[in-house]
Amino acid sequence: MRITIIGSGNIATHLGAAFKNAGHRIVQVYSRSAHNSALLAYHIGAEAINNIDSINPAVDIFIIAVSDDAIPGIASELAKYGKLMAHTSGVTNLQALLNYTDKAGVFYPLQTFSKTREVDFLTVPLCIETADENIHSTLKELAQSISNNVYDIDSAQRKVLHLAAVFACNFPNYLYGVAQDLLKQNNIQFDLLRPLILETAQKVQEHFPPDVQTGPAIREDFKTMDTHLEMLAGEPGLEQVYKILSQGIIKKGKSKYGA
Repeated sequence: MRITIIGSGNIATHLGAAFKNAGHRIVQVYSRSAHNSALLAYHIGAEAINNIDSINPAVDIFIIAVSDDAIPGIASELAKYGKLMAHTSGVTNLQALLNYTDKAGVFYPLQTFSKTREVDFLTVPLCIETADENIHSTLKELAQSISNNVYDIDSAQRKVLHLAAVFACNFPNYLYGVAQDLLKQNNIQFDLLRPLILETAQKVQEHFPPDVQTGPAIREDFKTMDTHLEMLAGEPGLEQVYKILSQGIIKKGKSKYGA
């Protein structure tokens, strides 16, 4: 397919590479930053533009990989070309595009992306949504060309999925940072935690999280928990986080075992 990518961030970068590797032609990369569009375009063999009026309409699809707030404005600009467009947002409704065109879809990759870290896109879950069967076939074919995990997820489900992803990815990463700070304050290397983090992540590839929960809260080891809280006495925010998470673990454990 002939594809133009709107955006030059993490998602745009990884999608661009995946499309190129699958044999698609990336016609243009648009970004308000001339530097960013040029950098991505260079790597995927496309033309870089930083003016939306320079869009080449001779494409099959516009992939809109921009911030959620920018999607409606971009859609209104692209609608005049009468081409299929799909946004990559986890929380923006399909209607945000349907307000401007009936050739609309969602192409949401469920993964955390960084420009400097390579991802095997074939393993990335791709969630698609359309309001038209013909468009659905086109979008599904495109998705299956770069991923082995393609799912039909509607806008309401996608919002829940995105929320779940925040709990599963963003919050744990923040907590890794908290752990790093605690260790650094006591001259302990973060590397000591890496095997523990890896083992925890590997466990949930084979089991559901409640089945592999460990730690003082699931054991209801209140003496250890009180010791931890004393250590956090000077950090009221972290003390509250510790209490909330521990109470959640205890509650989940009681529910699991019917207590």
